[in-house]
Amino acid sequence: MADEPETFPPSAAHPNGDRPDPVERLDETTEALAVLRDAFTGEEDLDEALQRLAETAARAIVDADAVTVSVLKLDQTRTAAATDALLVEVDEKQYSSDRGPCLEAARTLSAVRAVVGEHRGEWPEFESAAEEHGIRAYLSVPVVLPASERSEAQHVGSLNIYSRTAAAFDPFDESLMRLFTTAASTTITSAQRWQRSRKHIQHLEQALESRAVIEQAKGALMAAHECTADEAFTMLVERSQRDNVKLRNIALALLRTVTRSG
Repeated sequence: MADEPETFPPSAAHPNGDRPDPVERLDETTEALAVLRDAFTGEEDLDEALQRLAETAARAIVDADAVTVSVLKLDQTRTAAATDALLVEVDEKQYSSDRGPCLEAARTLSAVRAVVGEHRGEWPEFESAAEEHGIRAYLSVPVVLPASERSEAQHVGSLNIYSRTAAAFDPFDESLMRLFTTAASTTITSAQRWQRSRKHIQHLEQALESRAVIEQAKGALMAAHECTADEAFTMLVERSQRDNVKLRNIALALLRTVTRSG
């Protein structure tokens, strides 16, 4: 990664070379985080939470024209959220070539700013795709979930910010985005916790439903064969093992037979 210049050339967005006041930019980020916090319901899955994160981040940085979120999981990298679907191609060019600023941010766990046109030797695929879509500057910031009592800090991906302004994203913007991703990681953690809780509830509901079906089937067998509950259950288990069919499905089939015959 090239050293950050201390000043940036004038651009269409800042014709006098002036950037918004740092306090104003900090206020924008603070307001965006408040929106993210207030809008989060705790019932979103991870991709929905990341989409909300991308949309909110686009509001936090003055020169942001679009934001995507790259998620790294084992050997697979994907774009889980985007405020402009057309720019997902720029991310995907980096994944397929295994190089580019978003992967650099992920591997170094530090913010990476790229001015398009200055990294042709390092990331030619990224450069070509970015130029094709009119992107002039790119800032990628790693998203790291905080450590907990049960797990260490976990890197989940990168927040990628696109701009059509070459002078976009100075070191202050990098600091703002590091602050933003640190605070926003709470949103992702809550989404993951909700997913785990929802799956646990679904498993409990399925177990209770299966138990009810099996109890009904046992009752039908007890009535038909004048046997005990244990004997009826043994019949169901033996049929399940013989036919290699789940016990609940055996019970359901039995109840359907009883219903038709009745």
